[in-house]
Amino acid sequence: MDNYFARLNQINVGDRIEKKGEFSYLSWPYAVAQLRLADPEASWEVRRFDGLPYLRTETGYFVEVAVTVQGVTLSQIHPVLDSKNRPIEAPTAFEINSSIQRCLVKAIALHGLGLYVYAGEDLPDGAEAPKPTATPISGQRAITPAELRYLKHLITEAKSSEQTILDFFSLDRLEDLPMKEFDRALKALRRAA
Repeated sequence: MDNYFARLNQINVGDRIEKKGEFSYLSWPYAVAQLRLADPEASWEVRRFDGLPYLRTETGYFVEVAVTVQGVTLSQIHPVLDSKNRPIEAPTAFEINSSIQRCLVKAIALHGLGLYVYAGEDLPDGAEAPKPTATPISGQRAITPAELRYLKHLITEAKSSEQTILDFFSLDRLEDLPMKEFDRALKALRRAA
């Protein structure tokens, strides 16, 4: 079975990352184009709340977008934020639309495309995002921090252990898993789950 996540995750989006202030992001037209090239039948839906494309709460406004790729639907909830990533008290239609587009890109990232762009964005103020690991001996790039978190999640789901993976691939650290072995590890863990 084809692992679409691994395929989308291998697309290098580095030269397509844009900056707005201190924040990095992937443009929604590029993300949609790459998604549709990988799966022409991929689709997305802006979730509605009482008919509106946003949810108003005591803590702010939120939007939600669900993206379906090869029958797998993953949803992302995103707050309506200003250019400094602060909640907007009374957003305009344009600000809500902009948040929907950002949410769409993040929902696509849940399927693998550009996921590493968002690694570390959920860290507390002052904390630094983990640095990418060095290239392992095999010459292939090591997995990204986001891929590492996903792998650890699957290890837990499969009731396996990191040591089992380390022993199988003759590694000292899980971070050194070559990208070419990532898909193989995912398949084995999914079978075990």
